[in-house]
Amino acid sequence: MGKILKTALVITSKDLYSEWKTKQIISTMLIFSALVIVTFSFAFDPANNTVKVVIPGMIWVITIFSGILGLNRSFLGEQANDSLNGLIVAPVDPSSVYLGKFLSNFLLVILVQIVAVPLLFILFDFKILGHIGLLIIVLLLGTFGFISVGTFLAALSANSKSSEMLLPIILFPVVSPVLIGAVQATKIILINFENIASAFSWMKLMAAYDLVFFVICFILFEYVLEV
Repeated sequence: MGKILKTALVITSKDLYSEWKTKQIISTMLIFSALVIVTFSFAFDPANNTVKVVIPGMIWVITIFSGILGLNRSFLGEQANDSLNGLIVAPVDPSSVYLGKFLSNFLLVILVQIVAVPLLFILFDFKILGHIGLLIIVLLLGTFGFISVGTFLAALSANSKSSEMLLPIILFPVVSPVLIGAVQATKIILINFENIASAFSWMKLMAAYDLVFFVICFILFEYVLEV
């Protein structure tokens, strides 16, 4: 297991260093997030308190669609440079490739959230009524489940000629449980904090989903590379 983790960290470092040099993926994700936030801020009056109920949904709209942009590019870039074949024939455990790609995608989406969520709160003059620590936990749980399945399916659809269209089609039905839980828990924490017991129930569902699907994707990734 130590060797798998070491190899995964090398792959993650390679991806993050490559992204640091080009800034193609992260800049696209941030621009998309800013465009969504600014568009919604003009479409709705931030001074209207009823508008603030859409903010939990907006957080996850930004996360989902910016995440898909990153997931699509994570394996298409490898194919363009013919690096994916190198990873396949390399004397490393295929699970380490999945873990490395998962970590890089996860960190990029978290970085987008760190920038986008405070910007969203500022433009809508939104004051958090709940506990900021619980909000962070929900963001991590929801993003973890979304990216774990997304990384697996991005690799599965990478060989398709229409992979950018195929990925959202096969991804959304699979991740819908964790996304529903994430939106509901976020809404309770931000708007209806007195009903916090329900948020904990949703968080337990998300944690169970994350554990089950991460293990499944981790085990089955070897067969995805052989497709």
